[in-house]
Amino acid sequence: MRWSVERKVLKPVMDQEAVIAGKYLAGRDAGADDAYRSFHSGELIPQTDPQTIADGLRTSLGDKTFEIITERVDNIILAEEDEIIRAMRFLWERMKIVVEPSGAVSLVPVLEGRLPSGKDLRVGVILSGGNVNLQAFFDTLK
Repeated sequence: MRWSVERKVLKPVMDQEAVIAGKYLAGRDAGADDAYRSFHSGELIPQTDPQTIADGLRTSLGDKTFEIITERVDNIILAEEDEIIRAMRFLWERMKIVVEPSGAVSLVPVLEGRLPSGKDLRVGVILSGGNVNLQAFFDTLK
């Protein structure tokens, strides 16, 4: 699974997270929400029957990754399937780049207006992965 969390300071960040005014927010697909449920319950909850276009997020959260998230992440924001598809479409049409569904999850909170509000808010979004079946993706747009 792609989770990477650095220290809570303004530093370069890695895959699937955003640094917002010194806070770390992680995106997660609502159809594969074990990390979200685990984060909010404080206990590691295994993934059961994930139903998501974001195939890179279908695996269960591991104990080491859960520990890092618990220590370093401030919040996890869920993304719905249609929002992930809109993010992928936005990236394709506006930026001319192909990003797999799991990588596009990190853009959803920005496009859907779910970031914390604040003066002079600076947001960094990491887009990753090009493992996408374009035919299947275009079929979802019909």
